[in-house]
Amino acid sequence: MQQLLKEARNCTFCEKYLPLVPKPIVKATKNSKIVLISQAPGRIVHQTGIAWNDQSGKKLREWLGVDETTFYNTNNFAILPMGFCYPGKAKTGDAPPRKECAPLWHNPILSELKNIQLKILIGAYAANYYLPGNLNLTQKVSNYEDFLPEYWCLPHPSPVNRFWRSKNPWFEKDVVPTLQKKIAEILD
Repeated sequence: MQQLLKEARNCTFCEKYLPLVPKPIVKATKNSKIVLISQAPGRIVHQTGIAWNDQSGKKLREWLGVDETTFYNTNNFAILPMGFCYPGKAKTGDAPPRKECAPLWHNPILSELKNIQLKILIGAYAANYYLPGNLNLTQKVSNYEDFLPEYWCLPHPSPVNRFWRSKNPWFEKDVVPTLQKKIAEILD
């Protein structure tokens, strides 16, 4: 497992397409209980090397109902983005994650995680990759029970996504408390 993660962290496969030097962000142990499958690291995360070390991470931890110590304990949470490196800027927010990472790294890493009890798909890129079909992200988030016990879909917690949250108040009112209960059960 550690050798595989070392290889992933040294990956330069899509270097020529990245705006900055590759700095893959991926964290896990064989004991990880929950996998966070998200979009890609943002610029702040690229600079610090600490996953979810930004406003999106603060909101995600709030949704999960965990503090930083619990969150950054890799025996609790594995971090496996769709793209391991910062992809650059787009018109609104960051560019999409590079398409090379997930097919190259996800299956080998996931096959080593023997204690996983839940995979949380954060944002449309992760949800569409793992749950292809006709449902949009809002439908996948609202119908989260249909994907249990393996997956739980969330919108991206980015401040850029605040309009989605304001249009869908049911998410934080109804879904987040249920998610927090599930997370607490797994980590207990």
